[in-house]
Amino acid sequence: MPRHLKTAKSEAARAEDDARVRATVEAILSDIETRGDAAVRELSERFDKYTPGHFRLSDWEIEEALSQVAKRDLEDIKFAQEQVRKFAEAQKASMRDIEVETLPGVILGHRNIPVNSVGCYVPGGKYPMVASAHMSVVTAKVAGVKRVVASAPPQGGAPHPAIVAAMHLGGADEIYCLGGIQAIGAMALGTKSIAPVDMLVGPGNAFVAEAKRQLFGRVGIDLFAGPTETMVIADETVDAEICATDLLGQAEHGVNSPSVLLTISEKLARETMSEIERLLLKILPTGATAAKSWEDYGEVIVCDSYEEMLEQADFIASEHVQVMTDRDDWFLENMTSYGALFLGPRTNVAYGDKVIGTNHTLPTKKAGRYTGGLWVGKFLKTHSYQKVLTDEASALIGEYCSRLCMLEGFVGHAEQANVRVRRYGHRNVPYAEAAE
Repeated sequence: MPRHLKTAKSEAARAEDDARVRATVEAILSDIETRGDAAVRELSERFDKYTPGHFRLSDWEIEEALSQVAKRDLEDIKFAQEQVRKFAEAQKASMRDIEVETLPGVILGHRNIPVNSVGCYVPGGKYPMVASAHMSVVTAKVAGVKRVVASAPPQGGAPHPAIVAAMHLGGADEIYCLGGIQAIGAMALGTKSIAPVDMLVGPGNAFVAEAKRQLFGRVGIDLFAGPTETMVIADETVDAEICATDLLGQAEHGVNSPSVLLTISEKLARETMSEIERLLLKILPTGATAAKSWEDYGEVIVCDSYEEMLEQADFIASEHVQVMTDRDDWFLENMTSYGALFLGPRTNVAYGDKVIGTNHTLPTKKAGRYTGGLWVGKFLKTHSYQKVLTDEASALIGEYCSRLCMLEGFVGHAEQANVRVRRYGHRNVPYAEAAE
């Protein structure tokens, strides 16, 4: 039976926070849809104190931003993007258009077609999330998206140079210095100065996530994302320092980022809790944020067996799952609900977040039960088609189709089949025959 040495904020309290965000976002999106550019400009001034002559960056402004990024930083951005690109290309290569002959003269197939336009949001409020440009822009371009729009909020009253560099190097066709709900709303709904996109991707704060949720259906989205989550599954093959470091590494994202330790060792659990306190008090510069996150959303669960840890892990379905045990591959083979796995002490969530090549936009709030994260396939739509090449094939399928349509009472559907049977099967098939 799992024992909770530390519990998190209740689901009811979290729901109250969500309700407040939902109402705010609904009002703002309505304003953007009604007043367009004027509303976007007012919102940018209100939230970011930023009202330039135009939000889209010119070629000159992009080059100016690149000139402000240190050579080493540019090289690091290019290295990270190359890793993301390589993995996305390998993923795309695994997706094939197909065409098969299921019966003589009956050809069925599908084509993987890129979305025409995508809006990529790159967060830049508390932290400039340079890596998010790699994950969205680069991956969309590998998929073959024709128009990639990238947007990020200003920092210090200006576009953030490294974010702009990452967007540009990643292949963005349009770059905007615009943040928050106003960026999401403008890209999805369109304004006089910003043409709407077909799909929105990228992480963000609670308001950005809620805006995407409310706009889903009018545009596609990558996934419903909440605050970042991390889980460490560990036994005594690792120590408290590495467990604590990996838990707090994600807790610094925000004051509502869940972090969970699952272990079969109460000794490791208590040592990790002590190490977390030491790191928060003496070591971590972002300790204020991480401490609040750990206080309200941190959990420590001691299980009786590896099987029980697996059961708990699949129930929680965390976004990031760091596995450090004597049977890491067993968890890989048996876990079914998570965003991404990080197997063994030599890797960690930060590698995935920033540079190793897998995508860091991942499902949260238990969504790992039914979806994976952002990948090249999210930008591709699989469309089926059919061809019937012979009279005999059309007549054969038509006879089955007619009877099945009448079984459901769809006479008009049946006649679509009957006209083919009459024409290509050289039989007179009236409405009445199918009904008998």
